[in-house]
Amino acid sequence: MMAMIRWSVPRQKKPGSRKHATWSAQLGLDYKLLSSITSLHVPRGRAYSEATVRARAVIGALLLAGVVAAPVAADERDEAKDQVKFGIKVAQLGLWREALAHWERAVKLDPTYAPAYNNLAIGYEQQGDFEKARNAYQKALELNPNNQYIKQNYELFREINDRTNKQDGR
Repeated sequence: MMAMIRWSVPRQKKPGSRKHATWSAQLGLDYKLLSSITSLHVPRGRAYSEATVRARAVIGALLLAGVVAAPVAADERDEAKDQVKFGIKVAQLGLWREALAHWERAVKLDPTYAPAYNNLAIGYEQQGDFEKARNAYQKALELNPNNQYIKQNYELFREINDRTNKQDGR
């Protein structure tokens, strides 16, 4: 997703000056600001210093970032949800490695999506990687401490894991 804003301001403060600087700001998914003078053309207003022009370029880009950021974040959350759903489907078919790959992708897409960490923990638990499972459950609870499903899953995991560790330690 790419967004472009463009505006122009007078380049010189001399009366009768007819040169403008056109500034562009381009924001991509990585939100890197690209600004530069791209052309000169006929003026239609007051003259501004180059510092003012640059400040306006940055302010315009930041405003655009605010407008563009919300839909991009929503897109990432939606894609993460799709990855989690598909992971659940393949896990139900017994394809746990495939499910783990989808849940790991969901976590990379949206590191704030607690259900992705919960499912990732279940997958790690099923594969016998209990340390990773514990870390994933803890991250899920950190992100959403009031989610009853995550709490219940983590409590069951801890109960079984602690009982197993006690038996192995005897």
